[in-house]
Amino acid sequence: MDENNGELRRSRIRMLTPLRRRTDVAQRRFRRGVYLLPSVFTLGNMFCGYACIVYAMRGEFVTAAPFIGLAIVIDMLDGRIARMTGTTSAFGIEFDSLADVISFGVAPAILAFTWGLQPLGRLGWAAGFIFVAAAAVRLARFNIQTGTHHDKRYFVGMPSPAAAGVPAATVYAYPWGFQTSAEALPVLAMVIVPALLMVSTFRFRSFKNIDFRARRSYAVLVLVAVGLALLAAHPEAVLVVLAYGYLASAFVEMGWHRLRRRHGHEDQQNDSATKATKDTRAL
Repeated sequence: MDENNGELRRSRIRMLTPLRRRTDVAQRRFRRGVYLLPSVFTLGNMFCGYACIVYAMRGEFVTAAPFIGLAIVIDMLDGRIARMTGTTSAFGIEFDSLADVISFGVAPAILAFTWGLQPLGRLGWAAGFIFVAAAAVRLARFNIQTGTHHDKRYFVGMPSPAAAGVPAATVYAYPWGFQTSAEALPVLAMVIVPALLMVSTFRFRSFKNIDFRARRSYAVLVLVAVGLALLAAHPEAVLVVLAYGYLASAFVEMGWHRLRRRHGHEDQQNDSATKATKDTRAL
């Protein structure tokens, strides 16, 4: 009986082994396909940066600037899809960083140069290079910080997509550009200020801790609808407000925290003084 049972088990194993091999092969193929999904979005991000460069060199700024905005949206979807499907990898991180250097470093720099920095000559292309270098440093520093423990509610330094959104929104709102060096001087600030903020230690909100699956009040949905309506009616103004508002948000939040800390310190001093007065009267 034992010999018959053993032979029956061995025959079952022989029958199941090909099925297991086929299943393992199918799973490996599926994993390769899933890992390909975020890389396709990264390629789309890179394509948007390349298209922005091509149209900017042709002087078609109304067409070039929105490609940076589209790259920002694709970059956000890229990261979320990779985390949702569990397909984050070292290759994906490096590939995404290289694409970001093109879309959020080189593309906005060339867009700003052909749009308004060109009349400044060497000073103009030097400012554009500062932006590219700052974006590369920012992305390299972000990759290092990803493996360390830090507050996920904030970015250390302005994110490169948000920094690229500043010149992109400005060019989209005023696509006519500048022809003289005197008119082009303010463009230096539009490029250099976001570049310096990218490599700074100012903290910018990341919004990664927002849970989109949590229940919200109906007022939130109404606010989103109002925002979409304003974006459809006046996209130039809304995009400029969003870009420069996020740039200024770090300074506003820093000032707010300092003001609260100062008031808290004053309240603590007042409480200590009141307690000391009561102790003196008790004596």
